[in-house]
Amino acid sequence: MALPVIAILLLNTANAQKHAAFKVLAFYTGKNDLAHISFVHEANRWFANAATQYHFTYDSTNDWSKLNSTVLAQYQVILFLDTRPDDSVQRAAFQQYMEQGGAWMGFHFAAFALTPSSYPQNWNWYHNTFLGSGQYGSNTWRPTAAFLRVEDKKHPATRHLPAVFKASPNEWYRWEKDLRNNPDIDILLSIDSTSFPLGTGPKQYEIWHSGYYPVVWTNKKYRMIYVNMGHNDMDYENKTNKELSFTFNNDEQNKLIINSLLWLGTNSKKRH
Repeated sequence: MALPVIAILLLNTANAQKHAAFKVLAFYTGKNDLAHISFVHEANRWFANAATQYHFTYDSTNDWSKLNSTVLAQYQVILFLDTRPDDSVQRAAFQQYMEQGGAWMGFHFAAFALTPSSYPQNWNWYHNTFLGSGQYGSNTWRPTAAFLRVEDKKHPATRHLPAVFKASPNEWYRWEKDLRNNPDIDILLSIDSTSFPLGTGPKQYEIWHSGYYPVVWTNKKYRMIYVNMGHNDMDYENKTNKELSFTFNNDEQNKLIINSLLWLGTNSKKRH
């Protein structure tokens, strides 16, 4: 029997009230690699819509000078959509924010570091202690959908996800350090072996045929989640630069992201 309209409204209100209001601030650069820029624009739209539905506040900025203690104190969750701060003062402010109970979610390129490159590994706390992954190792190409396996079924971020689901197309990263050897790291999702071969080349080393690759994890000493997704497929070959895929065009993956955000926002110690 269908529920009357008033019952549906009361149910929706009760569900919304399960999530205490919190504030999210997303940082992005949006200047390098059209695939990352595409993701940033898509993410800003998606999180703004999610904020209305789930009753949190969403702000975003490409002004990294706002990564300071005064601004951070106003937000319960910080997002890094594409890069990380390079300024030492901003880095110190972020570390202090996290060590004092703040919450963070990072996507794809936010964990990238490679020496030598334009983004060298010159922030040991962030890459080695906080993320635990160390430097970037390699990636698949082209951006390809992968089957992801839930490694921790009890974590709030993976609640109600199927044991294995198909992710949106993405450029998948391999890391310097084996996260399985780090007792502080809880691997939430990894690439399922049914995904292999993963990538289409044309360079053979960018096609993965075996191995263990974590793609979503949390550090149990902090309120944080890293999500490797965040690189849309683009038509570079024909020089049209058309978007060929979208990260948030995936219900199961979206459930993972909103579960993660609500867990971070409603459990952060930085409540104001």
